[in-house]
Amino acid sequence: MSEPVTLSRYAVAAFDRACARLQALQPEHPRVYSVAAMAGQGKRRWWHVPHGLSEGRVELMYRRHAAEMINDEVAAEVVATALIHSVVGRSTALFVMAAQTWDPGCDNLWIHHDNDGGIDWAGLSDTTIRVVDGDPEAGEPGTATLPCEAAMAVWLAQRCASALIPLQSVLTRCSGLPARRFWSLVGESVVGAATYVPDLARADSTAGARRGQLLLGAFEERGLPVRRTGCLQR
Repeated sequence: MSEPVTLSRYAVAAFDRACARLQALQPEHPRVYSVAAMAGQGKRRWWHVPHGLSEGRVELMYRRHAAEMINDEVAAEVVATALIHSVVGRSTALFVMAAQTWDPGCDNLWIHHDNDGGIDWAGLSDTTIRVVDGDPEAGEPGTATLPCEAAMAVWLAQRCASALIPLQSVLTRCSGLPARRFWSLVGESVVGAATYVPDLARADSTAGARRGQLLLGAFEERGLPVRRTGCLQR
């Protein structure tokens, strides 16, 4: 008698497909854009963002980098860039490539450190993939549907902000990194994903740029100064 198939086994299918596409962008470095399902991970070297904020993980990262670098400002930007990529760079990559994304919110996000204390991966408690109405995967187990790309950009910006705002606050407090510089780095992360990911994926670069603009606009509508004049003007 064959093993019964449960919903939980189907529910990871959309997530697995999304991660496979992201891993294929840089096969020699498959973790650059992908994320992990925390249900399948041990907790060694992982920290849940809400707990990490209260446990001083960001401060520790900054102190380690500052001890290794001559310039404290550079150390602060290195840490900021790594944290931003964990939240924004990875989720934006899937959005600009396929008009899909996951929940990068503070309560859903985990961060993984390598042997040197740098960030080399991110993970999710809830691996539901958001898709837009009309996507071939809409309605499949493990997906949730949003009405259009603009709505997805608004939702994604809100969920990213829930993690980015407390991370920025802690990093600014411990390192002195100006808030405006932090949010400028967020904008650069979106622009970088919208520029390079469609090319790596051999996807529509015009669609990628449009989605990047939507996301930058959604951040700005929340009062977050992410966009410089001329970004993604195509």
